[in-house]
Amino acid sequence: MSGNTKLKNGLQAFLDERFNISSLLQIADKKKVPIHKHAVWYYMGGIATMYLAVQFITGILLMIYYVPEISSAHASILKINSKIDFGWFIRSLHSWGANLLIAILFAHLFSTFFMKAYRRPREFTWLTGLLLMVICMAFGFSGYLLPWDDVSFFATKIGLDIAAKTPLIGETVANMLRGGEHIGQATISRFFAIHVIVLPAALLALLGVHLLLVQLHGMSAPGSFNDLPEAKKTYEKFFPDFFYKDILVWILAANVLFALVMLNPWGIGPEADPFAPAPVGIKPEWYFLSMFQFLKLIPPMVGPIEGELFGMVLMGLAALGFVILPFVDNGKSKAWSRFATIFGLLILTGMILLSIWGALS
Repeated sequence: MSGNTKLKNGLQAFLDERFNISSLLQIADKKKVPIHKHAVWYYMGGIATMYLAVQFITGILLMIYYVPEISSAHASILKINSKIDFGWFIRSLHSWGANLLIAILFAHLFSTFFMKAYRRPREFTWLTGLLLMVICMAFGFSGYLLPWDDVSFFATKIGLDIAAKTPLIGETVANMLRGGEHIGQATISRFFAIHVIVLPAALLALLGVHLLLVQLHGMSAPGSFNDLPEAKKTYEKFFPDFFYKDILVWILAANVLFALVMLNPWGIGPEADPFAPAPVGIKPEWYFLSMFQFLKLIPPMVGPIEGELFGMVLMGLAALGFVILPFVDNGKSKAWSRFATIFGLLILTGMILLSIWGALS
């Protein structure tokens, strides 16, 4: 036996005794991935996890220099962008990474939905995924204010004013986030705490549950695959076959992020002036744009109901549909399956068209 083999066996025995590596390898060896024409969507979760890791690492680095105070927040971002070595690079990674993360999560959400991966026994895998999407959107909203430039200030103001229209709890939640009736130091302090403490803790806890459920129930497959005779179904091992492909996809996704950072570094606008009029054509980030545009289309009053409140109720009902459908569409009814597909297509098409309309208007 060669020296390298002895070293390898000794290291394996050392790790196995302390971390039970052999059991983990046995689990990984048993896990398999269905092979079909929609299998490309299986990579979305891994890409999202990779982008999430980028967010945590770059966020920690930015916290070293960022100052969550009205008088210093904007100046600290300018310092990061212009005076800290590679500060512009880290901040651009964080900002572009946030946008790519949410884009990938949307792709992951709707691909999972259309493959009907929410069906029994994966209802709670689906629900935890929805909650993770909400948390990541909250990351985007809370982080948007922190640079304290004019666009982020007024976009946040509009977002909180709209949120205040939510029935029953809207005004209370908006006041809690603002720390009063107006956006000020209390707001930026609370958004910072939510962004770097509350949301990361909630995300990590929920992500652990989500990944555990994925491991318990395995990879889902579309109906076209499940309907095949068992002899015609093909699989590949998760480790090492799919895992190595996953790493390659991560590298490609990272290259997309680096290209955006290098070709279009993330800038910053003028410092926010709460007493100045809102810039013309102020809009939220693209992932809130469809909701913003939808509310703009609602007339001021719909019968006796205020227009924005009516729009919030409609959007809430649409979101509720994504929560309820896993418990209704169990795969036994073709009518419910068809309804779910049409519902998802309507929501996705509406989001895309409204976002394009909002961007161009």
